[in-house]
Amino acid sequence: MNKRVERGRATREQLIEIATRLFAERGYDGTSIEAVLQESGLSRGALYHHFAGKDALFEAVLEVVQTDVGRKTLLAAAAEKEPLAALRAGCVAWIQLAGDPVVQRILLIDAPSVIGWHRWREYDEKHVLGAMKAGMASSAAQGLLPAEQSDLFAHVVMAAVNEIALVTARADDHTEAIRIGTAAVDEILRRLLGGQPLA
Repeated sequence: MNKRVERGRATREQLIEIATRLFAERGYDGTSIEAVLQESGLSRGALYHHFAGKDALFEAVLEVVQTDVGRKTLLAAAAEKEPLAALRAGCVAWIQLAGDPVVQRILLIDAPSVIGWHRWREYDEKHVLGAMKAGMASSAAQGLLPAEQSDLFAHVVMAAVNEIALVTARADDHTEAIRIGTAAVDEILRRLLGGQPLA
């Protein structure tokens, strides 16, 4: 039984890995189940044992990509001791990750249209909003904003940073877009929470 479970897990991971590459290279519309099967060498039955169809496969890929982005942004934030610096570091890490072709295509370009904006926001809230709220609560504890507004400000900053990430993902010059986006994050946080320039 354990070997069968392990084989099943390995097959699922193989399908997600191949689908991630294909979705990133070709986009959702340009990737077919047949292409995934051809790359994997697996049968249609093996794929449908794990995923009901292309939508389900895409959502599994999205979960993996979103989890990785969330992990990296939290690591960036955790490297800072001050709450405001941690908040900034997490936001800037997200802007920089928007330059990654896999993140761009799967998370920022295709996901909102494939799974719908509301479901896309649910993923974002699941992986990011909790940390954003914690950062805002710490800022409120330091007197940088009213405590009763900290949750709302977490939504405001997350929406603003997501919009910057979307613009960055579509930019022709990603290096310049990341530079401008980082400066915009600094300015948003400075104006929202007050204090000296952040960078």
